[in-house]
Amino acid sequence: MDLRCGLLLGLALLPGLASAAGKCERLIVTGSPDAPPYLWQDPQNPKQLIGASADLLQQVAKDLGIKVELLYAGKRSQALDEVRSGRMDMLADASLTLNELENLDYIHPPLLENDYLVWTCKGSTLTYGEASDLHGHTGGVSEKSRMTQAFGTFAAQQLTLTRTANLTQAFQKLLLGEVEYVLAGRYSGMAAAQALGMADDLLAFEQPIDRPGLFLAISHNSACNDPWLRGQLAKKMTELPASGLTEAALQRNIERWKAQQQQPQQPVSAPKQ
Repeated sequence: MDLRCGLLLGLALLPGLASAAGKCERLIVTGSPDAPPYLWQDPQNPKQLIGASADLLQQVAKDLGIKVELLYAGKRSQALDEVRSGRMDMLADASLTLNELENLDYIHPPLLENDYLVWTCKGSTLTYGEASDLHGHTGGVSEKSRMTQAFGTFAAQQLTLTRTANLTQAFQKLLLGEVEYVLAGRYSGMAAAQALGMADDLLAFEQPIDRPGLFLAISHNSACNDPWLRGQLAKKMTELPASGLTEAALQRNIERWKAQQQQPQQPVSAPKQ
């Protein structure tokens, strides 16, 4: 056997060599800095992002043998710019929009789904079972809310919504009687109500009005964007819902965020969504 044939035989006996050589070992990830319990800045280390999305991604990355750093990159629009450019590899909570398909590869299914609920004051006579029940009623929604494009089109055509700068203002309008309901995420609404001392004054209908996904999305310009990584992440996203890890991460981070708000040295800051 000549040297060349010996080398080829050696490579044939190592089928994982080629893929291992190109395997990404470290991902720099960012996302929204003000969306508890999914993602928010760590008060103890503001350069880091923490939350349920961070915990789940860290677990997935550990299973794949990849190191992940979840870093603060500024407000959401700045984080998106960092990932589009390839300066950061991935968004941990990307909204699925047609425009961004030119810049990002979305991993399906989503890492998490964000149930948007109809919130009212306790004692309200408003009844809700489906979106059409809101016809003729004035609602509020934060301009930072990220719902599906389909629901956004429906809302623009069929609902009367007052947009506010953030969820805090929307809930304040609800308590003042300026709107009859507010559209807000299940967990971000819960977190905001607790931070603002409104938890005993508000209630949410259980039936979601919209369920946008929070996707992992890899930049087209990331050196880590390859078929192996996308395939492995998609497999893990498919396995997550049945694992029990998702709900555990959400509940753990709700308590984590609440505990941070109760610490005197930490200013109370309601979620911006």
